[in-house]
Amino acid sequence: MNLKKTSLYGTATAATLALTLTACGGSGSGGSAGGAYDKDATVNIGSVYEPQNLDNTAGGGQGVTEALNGNVYEGLFGLTDGGKVEKLLAQDYKVSPDGLTYTFTLRDGVKFHSGKELTSADVKYSLQKVIADDSQSARKSNLEVIKDIATPDARTVKVTLSQKSISFVYNLSYVWIINSQAQNLKTTEDGTGPYKLDKWTRGSALSLSRFPGYWGQAAANKKAVFHYYKDATALNNALLTNAVDVVTSEQSPDALDQFKNNQNYKVSDGNSTTKLLLAFNDKAKPFTDVKVRQAVSAAIDDKKLLESVWGGYGKLIGSMVPPTDPWYEDLTKVNAYDPAHAKQLLSEAGYGKGFAFTLDTPNYDPHPTAATFIKSELAKIGITVTINTITPDEWYTKVYKNHDFTATLQEHVNDRDLVWYGNPDFYWGYDNKQVTQWVQQAEEAATTDEQTALLKKVNEKTAEDAASDWLYLYPQIVVATSKLSGYPLNGLNSQFYVYDIKKKG
Repeated sequence: MNLKKTSLYGTATAATLALTLTACGGSGSGGSAGGAYDKDATVNIGSVYEPQNLDNTAGGGQGVTEALNGNVYEGLFGLTDGGKVEKLLAQDYKVSPDGLTYTFTLRDGVKFHSGKELTSADVKYSLQKVIADDSQSARKSNLEVIKDIATPDARTVKVTLSQKSISFVYNLSYVWIINSQAQNLKTTEDGTGPYKLDKWTRGSALSLSRFPGYWGQAAANKKAVFHYYKDATALNNALLTNAVDVVTSEQSPDALDQFKNNQNYKVSDGNSTTKLLLAFNDKAKPFTDVKVRQAVSAAIDDKKLLESVWGGYGKLIGSMVPPTDPWYEDLTKVNAYDPAHAKQLLSEAGYGKGFAFTLDTPNYDPHPTAATFIKSELAKIGITVTINTITPDEWYTKVYKNHDFTATLQEHVNDRDLVWYGNPDFYWGYDNKQVTQWVQQAEEAATTDEQTALLKKVNEKTAEDAASDWLYLYPQIVVATSKLSGYPLNGLNSQFYVYDIKKKG
């Protein structure tokens, strides 16, 4: 799971996708600036997602993924902007007939930014770091299937699993390979990527410079600087005044006309995997009752909410699964907006006179706006909502870690994260034995067709049960100057590869 701001780096279940040899590849094709470009250019990037720290296993947040994933740190495999898995630091790999042992051969001649050569010991360290007791990575539970990690020589890593995992290679694309001797990773780095960290000025900017010792194709620009802004207005002003060249994710659709009608800019509407959820604590009354969850879902006009926040952008979804996932089905008609039916369900559940609950709400947009809207909608069927606004750190401790909540709002960024509903210990507490069994069977499936069929069942059942209320799917709007090309359009899981970005002089 990857949560915006709190960003817990989430799970995904995926088919073992076709793997191709690449370095610095698949970042996207945004923009149309052709011809000569400045190889020594500085690309200025505008974002509202500053890292909380630089360690993606220590609550670094969405911002650390956006800036460092694929740019500073690489994995054995990488996930392209189009959603395909490609080999990076793994030159090759083999899987045993029983599907339990993976043997990886590392690429030769790879160096960390400190100058140390990559070895199998670094891979072992990096994997162990993700599944360590103090790791804050939600990827942790996926990789706990690892039973043993052997390093027979400097270029060979042999990983034995406790059970089959059709998603294992896919999940490895989220694991950064870090120098096992590195220190102070919350403020420094030692990766193998095409850039090294130049400087991080908290509250302002994070700059990356091209790494001359990179094993693959050199970055198309000399320097990339992420500039951080508190709100969408400041971000747009920075673009209009040429303080930044590209905005990673537009936050204000009302401001788009000034860019659409200007030949100096290009607006791209890519694919998003970010879902805004009204997450119930399914183990806390009254949300232990499926009819109550269904009633709340049916009482909220998701279309009106999406329109008020994003105008004509974004999509309605009826489950945790966006259209880009292999097991997607349009389930928007399940528990669709119907206040009269919502009242009937409440009455059947024994809450004909309504009830009251507290909604724990992160303090950054769009959560406060969505919370106010939800409060108004539910008041129409007799439900009283008290909004409790909290910081991302408070959310992580109160909601995610301690499960001390009745309902909450949160963004889930990752693709293919439906499988969390198969874990009854996850923060929302959804516990359906059949769903848990389907998720496990899907992960141990022999074929991707079998996996897909099982996860479609999970999708349908969780939607029917209103395990959560999936309010809408975010748009992914990238705005850039016409001088730029090669920037990513989709930003899957919050990553934003900058190494292919070309800037005209």
